Amino acid sequence: MVATARKIVISGYYGFRNSGDEAVLKSILTALEQEGKRSGVTFEPIVLSGDPSWTAGVYGVKAVHRMKMGEVRQALKESDGLISGGGSLLQDATSSKTIPYYVGVIRLAQWMGKPVFIYAQGVGPVTRKLFYPLIHGSFKRSHYISVRDQESAALLRSMKMDGSRVEIVPDPVMGLPLPAGAASKFPAEKPDGLPKIAVSVRFWNEDRAELIGIADGLRKLAESRKVHFCFLPFHLPDDEAASNFVIERMGDVKSLGSKITTRQTEDPQAMLLEVGRCDALVGMRLHSLIYAASQRVPVAGISYDPKIDSFLAQLNVKAIGNSEQVSPERLAEELAHLLDDAESWKAEREPLIAELKRESARPARAIAEYFSHKG
Repeated sequence: MVATARKIVISGYYGFRNSGDEAVLKSILTALEQEGKRSGVTFEPIVLSGDPSWTAGVYGVKAVHRMKMGEVRQALKESDGLISGGGSLLQDATSSKTIPYYVGVIRLAQWMGKPVFIYAQGVGPVTRKLFYPLIHGSFKRSHYISVRDQESAALLRSMKMDGSRVEIVPDPVMGLPLPAGAASKFPAEKPDGLPKIAVSVRFWNEDRAELIGIADGLRKLAESRKVHFCFLPFHLPDDEAASNFVIERMGDVKSLGSKITTRQTEDPQAMLLEVGRCDALVGMRLHSLIYAASQRVPVAGISYDPKIDSFLAQLNVKAIGNSEQVSPERLAEELAHLLDDAESWKAEREPLIAELKRESARPARAIAEYFSHKG
């Protein structure tokens, strides 16, 4: 069977060195390639990026600047369709300009007569009701709609969206594979014999209450047992600064026999490998939790957004703390439990994780099937 070539524009928060968002892009590209082969379709992605040269170099795809609308229009014009997603694109918590931008790209594609595929998006929070008709109008005219959690689907229904058209699928990153030879390409640190806990933190509250709670909890754990804390900044340079804040607050744990390191990488699969080398993870970043789950690493999540709770619920796990407060005692106890009872945690959640992995490619499958039927 001769594969049909299809140019597909991908719109999302790409090119900003955020490991979670870059992992979403890598996951979508991987799933499109795999599902395209099954359906006899070859996808030629064109990514809308904040740094096109970097994106093109890292992923080996064509990329244009997401804010240069002449380039965006040209990319859409020469394409066979648009993927919008994944990630939390349609929300107004970070900026009131976010939703108009992403909806604008969707509507431009639709105005050009291109099919639009909403790919595992996390919709919300949307506090400004004036955005409801914008989102509804653009989604109503889309060929395929998938969201990554029940809350996003419920929000779309509140916008009068036909719920039967909305598929709920896992975050694409649950399907991100480790590349062949990853272990040799990204060598591990020299073994030290200590249980290794990954730590992913970010700034959120101005008073840093949650970071203080995390730091004190990690310190308390170190006072009861020797541990290797491996800080993994997912969004550089901000998360590096947040990590340093926690490390400074923890004080001298080396004198207690524990160890602190920081591992940085802009390669999402390298970060996935680093997480997989750990025995447990405490994380604020959503994709740190997703990375850990995909590698069967027990997690303690700190919730600053409903998307954290939504993902943890899929694992039958509750957040250990939130952006308002993290109990140091509870965090230390939970991490000790995860280290001591890791196999039970993994066994209980293995069916859930396996299902999330299987279903993560469903949007790519739907897109590949759409184009294979068009001939």
